[in-house]
Amino acid sequence: MPFVIRDFQLKDFETLWLLDQDCFSPGIAYSRQELKTYVRHAGAITLVAEKLVAEKETVPGRVAQKETRRLVLGFLVAHPGTTGHIITIDVERTARHSGVGSLLLRGAEERLRAAGSRSVGLETAVDNLSALSFYKRHGYSVIKTWPRYYSNGVDALVLKKVLG
Repeated sequence: MPFVIRDFQLKDFETLWLLDQDCFSPGIAYSRQELKTYVRHAGAITLVAEKLVAEKETVPGRVAQKETRRLVLGFLVAHPGTTGHIITIDVERTARHSGVGSLLLRGAEERLRAAGSRSVGLETAVDNLSALSFYKRHGYSVIKTWPRYYSNGVDALVLKKVLG
């Protein structure tokens, strides 16, 4: 599945918010206002993964290309600092295990490093085993647990990675 990583554009916001609602359960998914705040934060790094989809129109005796549209596969929001922070990484269900999340994460780590971050941290729900496995594959280590971190009462694991 070929895709590209690009910078966030304001016109993406509603699509990204809807994707966040689909990726996370109530109590973990962000409200519109929360996501707006994170994306608008000074120095925020918001990357979008998308693929181009050619829609075809069948004409008797031949196939003609009608138009190409962009399909968002995922996004990531990060904030720089001495220890950068991954706010969220969301990947469309049908695009998981295709490299989208890995490319978003590597892109964010490169940008955080360029912004002066020496390490990066993030939180994930203790019951999100696929996310935990993903982050561990990318060199993140669990450093602590935050009880009742999410508004639904679920604990969070805090993970960290040193950026080389």
